[in-house]
Amino acid sequence: MSALTEPAFLVLTALVGEPRHGYGIVREVEELSQGRVHLKIGTLYGVLDRLAGDHLVELDREEAAQGRLRRYYRITDDGAAALRAEAARLTANAGCALARLDAHAAGGTA
Repeated sequence: MSALTEPAFLVLTALVGEPRHGYGIVREVEELSQGRVHLKIGTLYGVLDRLAGDHLVELDREEAAQGRLRRYYRITDDGAAALRAEAARLTANAGCALARLDAHAAGGTA
């Protein structure tokens, strides 16, 4: 599997632990990114469609709320595995970058 986009990574992370509806995912992504990422609803549903197509998320349930249908999504086992692999890849890349920066700051070559 290819690397996840940042929005896909954050959406999967938002779904770890409990199913969420669209607005709940948007709020959780903002919190996870410390306000840096603001998903628009159109972007969110594009990401969810791609993740569902890859079997990384699935529909959990639908509920009527204030006259509107809310769709709740949950992460699948494949989604959790993809998220774990991407987190490991990002961690390794960050570790490499930090090691080079440390060596550079210490006067070594990077």
